[in-house]
Amino acid sequence: MHPFDEAIDLRASSLQVTPHEFTGSTHPSYANMVGPFGGTTSAQLLQSAMLHPERLGEPVALTVNFAAPVADGEIRFVARPVRTNRSTQHWIIEAHQTQNDISGVVATATAVFAVRRETWSNVEAVMPANVPAPEAVPRMPVKGMPAWPQRYDMRFVEGAFPAAFDEQEQAHSRSTLWMRDEPERALDFASLAALSDSFFPRIYIRRRRRALIGTVSLTTYFHADSALLAQVGSHHVLGVAKALNYRHGYFDQTGELWSPEGQLLASTHQLVYFKD
Repeated sequence: MHPFDEAIDLRASSLQVTPHEFTGSTHPSYANMVGPFGGTTSAQLLQSAMLHPERLGEPVALTVNFAAPVADGEIRFVARPVRTNRSTQHWIIEAHQTQNDISGVVATATAVFAVRRETWSNVEAVMPANVPAPEAVPRMPVKGMPAWPQRYDMRFVEGAFPAAFDEQEQAHSRSTLWMRDEPERALDFASLAALSDSFFPRIYIRRRRRALIGTVSLTTYFHADSALLAQVGSHHVLGVAKALNYRHGYFDQTGELWSPEGQLLASTHQLVYFKD
Protein backbone atom coordinates (compact mmCIF):
# COMPACT_ATOMS: atom_id res chain seq x y z
CA MET A 1 0.00 0.00 0.00
CA HIS A 2 1.23 3.49 -0.85
CA PRO A 3 2.22 5.50 2.28
CA PHE A 4 -0.45 8.08 1.47
CA ASP A 5 -3.12 5.38 1.27
CA GLU A 6 -1.94 4.12 4.65
CA ALA A 7 -2.23 7.67 6.02
CA ILE A 8 -5.85 8.09 4.87
CA ASP A 9 -6.89 4.52 5.71
CA LEU A 10 -9.82 5.15 8.05
CA ARG A 11 -11.81 2.48 9.83
CA ALA A 12 -15.16 2.53 11.57
CA SER A 13 -14.69 3.94 15.05
CA SER A 14 -15.25 1.59 17.98
CA LEU A 15 -16.19 4.59 20.15
CA GLN A 16 -18.97 5.96 17.98
CA VAL A 17 -21.04 8.68 19.60
CA THR A 18 -22.84 9.40 16.34
CA PRO A 19 -23.26 7.07 13.33
CA HIS A 20 -20.51 6.63 10.75
CA GLU A 21 -17.55 7.89 12.74
CA PHE A 22 -14.07 6.89 11.60
CA THR A 23 -10.73 6.43 13.28
CA GLY A 24 -7.33 7.04 11.71
CA SER A 25 -3.90 8.05 12.89
CA THR A 26 -0.94 10.17 11.99
CA HIS A 27 1.65 8.48 9.75
CA PRO A 28 5.41 8.69 10.25
CA SER A 29 5.97 9.17 6.51
CA TYR A 30 4.09 12.48 6.70
CA ALA A 31 5.60 13.85 9.90
CA ASN A 32 6.47 17.53 10.06
CA MET A 33 8.91 19.28 12.37
CA VAL A 34 6.19 19.20 15.03
CA GLY A 35 3.19 16.93 14.53
CA PRO A 36 1.89 15.79 11.15
CA PHE A 37 1.87 17.51 7.75
CA GLY A 38 -1.35 19.54 7.65
CA GLY A 39 -2.15 18.40 4.14
CA THR A 40 -2.50 14.83 5.36
CA THR A 41 -4.88 15.93 8.11
CA SER A 42 -6.94 17.80 5.50
CA ALA A 43 -7.01 14.68 3.34
CA GLN A 44 -8.17 12.57 6.28
CA LEU A 45 -10.98 14.99 7.06
CA LEU A 46 -12.10 14.90 3.44
CA GLN A 47 -11.77 11.12 3.30
CA SER A 48 -14.13 10.71 6.25
CA ALA A 49 -16.84 12.40 4.18
CA MET A 50 -15.86 10.50 1.03
CA LEU A 51 -16.43 7.21 2.91
CA HIS A 52 -19.75 8.26 4.40
CA PRO A 53 -22.66 6.17 3.02
CA GLU A 54 -24.84 9.27 2.63
CA ARG A 55 -22.34 11.14 0.45
CA LEU A 56 -23.74 12.83 -2.66
CA GLY A 57 -21.48 13.64 -5.62
CA GLU A 58 -17.88 14.81 -5.45
CA PRO A 59 -16.11 17.51 -3.42
CA VAL A 60 -16.06 21.03 -4.82
CA ALA A 61 -14.85 22.91 -1.73
CA LEU A 62 -13.08 22.11 1.53
CA THR A 63 -12.17 24.50 4.35
CA VAL A 64 -10.08 23.22 7.25
CA ASN A 65 -9.52 25.19 10.45
CA PHE A 66 -6.71 23.96 12.67
CA ALA A 67 -8.03 24.56 16.18
CA ALA A 68 -5.12 23.03 18.10
CA PRO A 69 -1.83 21.24 17.39
CA VAL A 70 -2.43 17.72 16.13
CA ALA A 71 -0.39 15.22 18.13
CA ASP A 72 1.09 11.99 16.85
CA GLY A 73 -1.32 9.14 17.38
CA GLU A 74 -4.95 8.23 16.88
CA ILE A 75 -7.54 10.67 15.52
CA ARG A 76 -11.32 10.23 15.53
CA PHE A 77 -13.23 11.81 12.64
CA VAL A 78 -16.88 12.79 12.80
CA ALA A 79 -18.42 13.70 9.44
CA ARG A 80 -22.07 14.60 9.08
CA PRO A 81 -24.08 15.99 6.19
CA VAL A 82 -26.02 18.96 7.52
CA ARG A 83 -27.97 19.76 4.36
CA THR A 84 -28.60 17.73 1.22
CA ASN A 85 -30.22 19.43 -1.76
CA ARG A 86 -30.96 18.10 -5.22
CA SER A 87 -27.38 18.45 -6.46
CA THR A 88 -25.37 19.85 -3.52
CA GLN A 89 -24.53 18.59 -0.07
CA HIS A 90 -23.03 20.50 2.87
CA TRP A 91 -20.82 18.88 5.50
CA ILE A 92 -19.39 19.61 8.93
CA ILE A 93 -16.41 17.45 9.87
CA GLU A 94 -14.45 17.29 13.11
CA ALA A 95 -11.16 15.72 14.13
CA HIS A 96 -10.96 14.67 17.80
CA GLN A 97 -7.93 13.62 19.82
CA THR A 98 -7.24 12.68 23.41
CA GLN A 99 -4.19 14.53 24.67
CA ASN A 100 -3.04 14.40 28.30
CA ASP A 101 -6.24 12.45 29.12
CA ILE A 102 -8.36 15.30 27.77
CA SER A 103 -10.47 14.73 24.66
CA GLY A 104 -11.13 17.66 22.36
CA VAL A 105 -11.44 18.96 18.82
CA VAL A 106 -8.12 19.63 17.09
CA ALA A 107 -9.48 20.53 13.63
CA THR A 108 -12.79 21.33 12.02
CA ALA A 109 -13.80 21.38 8.38
CA THR A 110 -16.70 22.37 6.22
CA ALA A 111 -17.10 20.81 2.80
CA VAL A 112 -19.42 21.14 -0.16
CA PHE A 113 -20.07 18.17 -2.42
CA ALA A 114 -22.00 18.37 -5.67
CA VAL A 115 -23.24 16.39 -8.64
CA ARG A 116 -21.47 18.08 -11.53
CA ARG A 117 -23.32 18.73 -14.77
CA GLU A 118 -22.08 19.59 -18.24
CA THR A 119 -22.28 23.37 -18.76
CA TRP A 120 -20.48 26.15 -20.57
CA SER A 121 -16.93 26.24 -19.23
CA ASN A 122 -14.02 28.67 -19.43
CA VAL A 123 -10.83 29.41 -17.50
CA GLU A 124 -9.75 33.00 -16.82
CA ALA A 125 -6.68 32.00 -14.82
CA VAL A 126 -3.59 31.56 -16.98
CA MET A 127 -1.15 28.70 -16.59
CA PRO A 128 2.49 29.88 -16.60
CA ALA A 129 3.95 29.76 -20.11
CA ASN A 130 7.27 28.39 -21.31
CA VAL A 131 7.75 26.18 -18.28
CA PRO A 132 10.32 23.42 -18.88
CA ALA A 133 9.08 19.84 -18.71
CA PRO A 134 9.43 18.04 -15.36
CA GLU A 135 12.15 15.82 -16.78
CA ALA A 136 14.25 18.92 -17.50
CA VAL A 137 14.10 20.21 -13.91
CA PRO A 138 16.08 18.54 -11.09
CA ARG A 139 14.22 17.23 -8.08
CA MET A 140 14.57 19.26 -4.89
CA PRO A 141 17.07 17.63 -2.50
CA VAL A 142 15.25 16.34 0.58
CA LYS A 143 18.11 15.10 2.71
CA GLY A 144 17.79 16.43 6.25
CA MET A 145 14.22 17.68 5.73
CA PRO A 146 11.18 16.45 7.70
CA ALA A 147 9.51 13.27 6.50
CA TRP A 148 6.63 14.79 4.56
CA PRO A 149 8.63 16.62 1.81
CA GLN A 150 10.34 13.30 1.09
CA ARG A 151 6.93 11.96 0.08
CA TYR A 152 6.75 14.47 -2.79
CA ASP A 153 8.77 14.82 -5.97
CA MET A 154 9.15 18.61 -6.20
CA ARG A 155 10.93 20.23 -9.13
CA PHE A 156 11.24 24.00 -8.76
CA VAL A 157 11.30 26.28 -11.79
CA GLU A 158 11.44 29.36 -9.52
CA GLY A 159 11.04 30.18 -5.84
CA ALA A 160 12.69 27.08 -4.41
CA PHE A 161 12.86 26.41 -0.70
CA PRO A 162 16.12 28.08 0.41
CA ALA A 163 19.08 25.76 0.79
CA ALA A 164 20.25 28.06 3.58
CA PHE A 165 18.42 30.72 5.56
CA ASP A 166 20.78 33.56 4.66
CA GLU A 167 18.20 36.29 5.53
CA GLN A 168 18.54 37.83 2.07
CA GLU A 169 15.00 39.14 1.64
CA GLN A 170 13.50 38.57 -1.81
CA ALA A 171 11.27 40.90 -3.83
CA HIS A 172 8.44 38.35 -3.95
CA SER A 173 7.49 34.90 -2.69
CA ARG A 174 6.29 33.38 -5.95
CA SER A 175 7.07 29.70 -6.60
CA THR A 176 6.48 27.63 -9.71
CA LEU A 177 7.15 23.90 -9.52
CA TRP A 178 6.24 20.50 -10.82
CA MET A 179 5.15 18.03 -8.13
CA ARG A 180 3.62 14.64 -7.55
CA ASP A 181 3.49 11.95 -4.88
CA GLU A 182 6.66 9.99 -4.17
CA PRO A 183 6.48 7.13 -4.89
CA GLU A 184 4.16 7.77 -7.83
CA ARG A 185 0.45 7.53 -7.12
CA ALA A 186 -2.61 8.28 -9.25
CA LEU A 187 -4.17 11.62 -8.33
CA ASP A 188 -7.52 11.64 -6.53
CA PHE A 189 -9.41 14.12 -4.38
CA ALA A 190 -7.64 13.18 -1.16
CA SER A 191 -4.16 13.54 -2.64
CA LEU A 192 -5.19 16.77 -4.40
CA ALA A 193 -6.29 18.15 -1.02
CA ALA A 194 -2.90 17.25 0.44
CA LEU A 195 -1.01 18.73 -2.52
CA SER A 196 -2.87 21.98 -1.96
CA ASP A 197 -1.04 22.34 1.35
CA SER A 198 2.37 21.24 0.05
CA PHE A 199 3.55 24.75 -0.85
CA PHE A 200 6.19 25.79 1.65
CA PRO A 201 5.24 28.79 3.80
CA ARG A 202 5.69 31.91 1.70
CA ILE A 203 7.49 33.77 4.46
CA TYR A 204 10.36 31.30 4.18
CA ILE A 205 10.68 32.04 0.48
CA ARG A 206 10.33 35.81 0.89
CA ARG A 207 12.54 36.45 3.95
CA ARG A 208 14.83 33.40 3.77
CA ARG A 209 14.92 33.20 7.55
CA ARG A 210 13.46 30.88 10.15
CA ALA A 211 10.12 31.78 11.69
CA LEU A 212 7.63 30.01 13.90
CA ILE A 213 4.56 29.46 11.72
CA GLY A 214 1.32 27.52 11.72
CA THR A 215 -1.58 27.25 9.28
CA VAL A 216 -4.78 28.56 10.83
CA SER A 217 -7.24 28.06 7.98
CA LEU A 218 -6.93 26.30 4.61
CA THR A 219 -9.49 26.35 1.80
CA THR A 220 -9.28 24.30 -1.39
CA TYR A 221 -11.61 24.58 -4.36
CA PHE A 222 -11.72 21.47 -6.54
CA HIS A 223 -12.20 22.47 -10.18
CA ALA A 224 -11.51 18.97 -11.50
CA ASP A 225 -13.91 16.06 -11.47
CA SER A 226 -12.89 12.43 -11.05
CA ALA A 227 -12.65 11.91 -14.82
CA LEU A 228 -10.10 14.73 -15.20
CA LEU A 229 -8.12 13.44 -12.22
CA ALA A 230 -8.03 10.02 -13.86
CA GLN A 231 -6.58 11.61 -17.01
CA VAL A 232 -3.77 13.18 -14.95
CA GLY A 233 -3.00 9.83 -13.34
CA SER A 234 0.42 9.82 -11.72
CA HIS A 235 1.92 12.57 -13.87
CA HIS A 236 3.42 15.71 -12.34
CA VAL A 237 1.11 18.68 -11.83
CA LEU A 238 2.26 22.28 -12.00
CA GLY A 239 1.93 24.32 -8.82
CA VAL A 240 2.04 28.10 -8.55
CA ALA A 241 1.99 29.87 -5.18
CA LYS A 242 2.43 33.38 -3.83
CA ALA A 243 1.51 35.53 -0.83
CA LEU A 244 -0.57 38.68 -0.97
CA ASN A 245 0.01 40.28 2.42
CA TYR A 246 2.01 39.97 5.65
CA ARG A 247 0.70 41.93 8.62
CA HIS A 248 0.33 41.75 12.39
CA GLY A 249 1.49 38.16 12.74
CA TYR A 250 -0.49 36.63 9.87
CA PHE A 251 0.06 36.15 6.16
CA ASP A 252 -1.97 34.56 3.42
CA GLN A 253 -0.85 32.40 0.55
CA THR A 254 -2.69 31.42 -2.58
CA GLY A 255 -1.93 28.59 -4.97
CA GLU A 256 -3.01 26.94 -8.19
CA LEU A 257 -2.58 23.34 -9.35
CA TRP A 258 -2.55 22.68 -13.11
CA SER A 259 -2.59 19.50 -15.17
CA PRO A 260 0.25 19.09 -17.69
CA GLU A 261 -2.29 19.87 -20.45
CA GLY A 262 -3.28 23.19 -18.87
CA GLN A 263 -6.47 22.29 -16.99
CA LEU A 264 -6.90 24.06 -13.64
CA LEU A 265 -7.35 21.25 -11.11
CA ALA A 266 -7.64 23.22 -7.87
CA SER A 267 -7.07 26.61 -6.32
CA THR A 268 -6.16 27.04 -2.69
CA HIS A 269 -5.97 29.81 -0.11
CA GLN A 270 -4.71 29.74 3.44
CA LEU A 271 -4.05 31.99 6.39
CA VAL A 272 -0.85 31.38 8.35
CA TYR A 273 0.20 32.60 11.77
CA PHE A 274 3.82 33.65 12.17
CA LYS A 275 5.94 34.88 15.05
CA ASP A 276 8.61 37.41 14.12
